[in-house]
Amino acid sequence: MVPPDNLDRVAVLFGTHTAYLEHDTGVGHPERPARLRAVARGIEQAGLADLLVPFAPRPATRAELEAVHAPEHLDAVERFCRAGGGALDADTTVGESSWQAATVAAGAGVDAIERLDRGEADAAFLAVRPPGHHATPARAMGFCLLNNVAVAAASLADRGERVLIVDWDAHHGNGTQAAFYSDPRVLYVSMHQFPLYPGTGRLEETGEGPGVGTTINFPFPPGTTGDTYRSALDQVLAEAVESFVPTWVIVSAGFDGHRADPLTDLGLSAGDFADLTTAVVGLAPPGRRLAFLEGGYDLTALAESTGACLAALGGAAYRPEPATAGGPGAAVVEASRLVREREVVAKPSPGAGSNA
Repeated sequence: MVPPDNLDRVAVLFGTHTAYLEHDTGVGHPERPARLRAVARGIEQAGLADLLVPFAPRPATRAELEAVHAPEHLDAVERFCRAGGGALDADTTVGESSWQAATVAAGAGVDAIERLDRGEADAAFLAVRPPGHHATPARAMGFCLLNNVAVAAASLADRGERVLIVDWDAHHGNGTQAAFYSDPRVLYVSMHQFPLYPGTGRLEETGEGPGVGTTINFPFPPGTTGDTYRSALDQVLAEAVESFVPTWVIVSAGFDGHRADPLTDLGLSAGDFADLTTAVVGLAPPGRRLAFLEGGYDLTALAESTGACLAALGGAAYRPEPATAGGPGAAVVEASRLVREREVVAKPSPGAGSNA
């Protein structure tokens, strides 16, 4: 369904930086500078220029990075880049300028949070490179050097916020999950294709210690369509949010779940990303909504999906494709719901069994 034309339009911070274009991944690599040009094209096609408040993000500080990443990891990646770069692993290639790009990508969220706190807009979208959700506290991988979303979420959690992260990239955000797997201040939700790189994100991965129940995974089969994603939000996430009560929402907005993406096999459309954005950002108040670009490797699909997502963030009516339905994945939603039910029954009430 096409949204009405009389939606309340709001200002959206749009953060990007020329440093991101200098991150050189080599000829033929799917995570390339042209992706950001596709984002710009999507904004133009959607007619969103009047909604956006552009800004050039600042780099993350060392303290902000160390809230997520081990110091030796930071030192090793910086040293490798400054020495000229090369292949960190089979998928992740860097150049001499990649460390600067990575620190500015990691700082984008904290910068946007400061601006949202000052009332400069009602939401933010950060068109960053390199992406971040595969970067673990101690390892760069999967095109990712530093975990941009985790750095932003850690800064919020450390000041007392309760942070909901919804990751709809087609690949599981193993790095973000690892950063907060035992942290009850952050609810991490991933909707991804399974099996697929990096091989994590199973139903039974739900957190550990004080963080049990604050990780939710939906490992969807190839061909899953938007109706199944919407069911996951309605049947599972809604209950989790009711008990968690987030004060901020952060989206890992990967658009490689689009049916045209060359690296994945999901069945989503730009219309689905509009729906997902509208539903997810409504889980936190205006001024506490943040989205980061993650994956998305078909440039036309990326342009249309980004335009749809940004329009939904700003309350504008733009839907270049209809939403999708009829694919598989309902069994995953039901299985996730049952896992949640078992956890609620098994988890002791606060203070139960305490010797304090």
